Amino acid sequence: MARSSSGFVAGLTAAAVAAVCFLAYQASANAPADVSAAPRTPGTSAPSVSPSGGPKQPAKNPLAVPAASGTGERVVYSLGERRVWIVAADGKAGRTFPVMASTVDPAPGSYSVTSRSGSVRGSDGVQIEHVVRFTTAQDVAIGFSAAVDGSTPSPDPARKTGGIRMKRADGDALWTFAVIGAKVVVVP
Repeated sequence: MARSSSGFVAGLTAAAVAAVCFLAYQASANAPADVSAAPRTPGTSAPSVSPSGGPKQPAKNPLAVPAASGTGERVVYSLGERRVWIVAADGKAGRTFPVMASTVDPAPGSYSVTSRSGSVRGSDGVQIEHVVRFTTAQDVAIGFSAAVDGSTPSPDPARKTGGIRMKRADGDALWTFAVIGAKVVVVP
């Protein structure tokens, strides 16, 4: 019996040490880096910091229309985010979606839809539909389209292409919205 008692006491001791270590870890995780920092009140959390030590920026809402894109009814294309927003007159996005950028980018600015084609062959040789053109750059027509086969491959960087590709359902929505004269805003 002495053996079973000593095993029991050893087990209790190990559990107690583990509990103390766990509590010490929790305490150190909640301690301020600078002990002169103001104590936190219960129910609040410490400010988030980035790996570089600065404050973390809140996560950006991908549905939020870029602030510098103007007002009113418009199509917004972000070069940096490779995303399109279809914006209603009240300034709210009715739809947003990612796109595959062309090899030739339009300059940031405000444009109008100049031409549309129901179905054509793209400059990359792919059969496309619902083409909505709004400018030219480097002698290449720039516009939105969807591949008839539903693909959105990366364009060949060796070719100058102006097709901003999207999924077919997104192309359908853009085609319905972006008639001749519709405003297209390109943001960085």
